[in-house]
Amino acid sequence: MKYNFTPKGVCSRQIDIETEGGKIIDVKFTGGCNGNLKGISALVKGMDIEEAISKLENIHCGMKNTSCPDQLANALKQTL
Repeated sequence: MKYNFTPKGVCSRQIDIETEGGKIIDVKFTGGCNGNLKGISALVKGMDIEEAISKLENIHCGMKNTSCPDQLANALKQTL
């Protein structure tokens, strides 16, 4: 399944996620820190959705209460 999410409180403007059978097939961020977000996307490919959520949620960016990884975790929760 393909999902599109609008993150809140971060530099990225959109997260596109593709999942299948409880696993992450692909993740693409629009906006944000390009290299870091490409790295995160590469690392979570093939990962179980629940494992990715547990690793990414509650990560903060500077003084913000969230981050792009945290927003990805929130988006993944909505896919379950």
